[in-house]
Amino acid sequence: MAKSNETLEKLKHGILQFQSEVYPARREEYEYAATHPQKPHTLLITCADSRIDPEALTNSRPGEIFVARNVGNMVPSYGEMMGGVSAVIEYAVDALKVSHAVVCGHTDCGAMKGILAGEGALDALPTVKSWLRNADAAKRVAQTVDGEKPSLPTMTEQNVLLQLQHLRTHPSVAGAIARGDLTLSGWVYDIGHGDVRIYDEAANRFLSVRESVAQEATA
Repeated sequence: MAKSNETLEKLKHGILQFQSEVYPARREEYEYAATHPQKPHTLLITCADSRIDPEALTNSRPGEIFVARNVGNMVPSYGEMMGGVSAVIEYAVDALKVSHAVVCGHTDCGAMKGILAGEGALDALPTVKSWLRNADAAKRVAQTVDGEKPSLPTMTEQNVLLQLQHLRTHPSVAGAIARGDLTLSGWVYDIGHGDVRIYDEAANRFLSVRESVAQEATA
């Protein structure tokens, strides 16, 4: 059997398992989701990396988070590279009325590694190379922080912060923030440890969720 057919058979087997094991236990959730308009509370923009499972990570049910995924969790500034990401943002904020938006990076990100590899590393992937120019300023900041050869963690964090800046340039986002209807946060998901660090503006650093919750409890 061809490898592609083997892969399809694996996917079919997974669907059958979902139908026999997962769906029955959550039947009411899915039936409700199918008969009511979606009302997600959060827009989550994250990387297309196959190791990220946004719903599992946030323990979310169907209809709770509106997810946009792309290489490197990029958010082009408004007016540049207008396309799917811009449309998702506008729809989530203006039509679905989400109250929070997240830009979520992650450890061991291939996109960030490609950027750090330098000129020529992505020549075989011209479309990817062009797309990753959305992180040019993040690399410059990372070099300021770490020196000429920034670390992967620094690059990942600075990219999340840059994409948050880009997100604020979208009219729908700027308007919702001005009205007090929308808040933003930047995350880095540590795949190997199951941890999420969220940027804290007051501390000017990314804090683990446990650390963040502990600080809020003592505030």
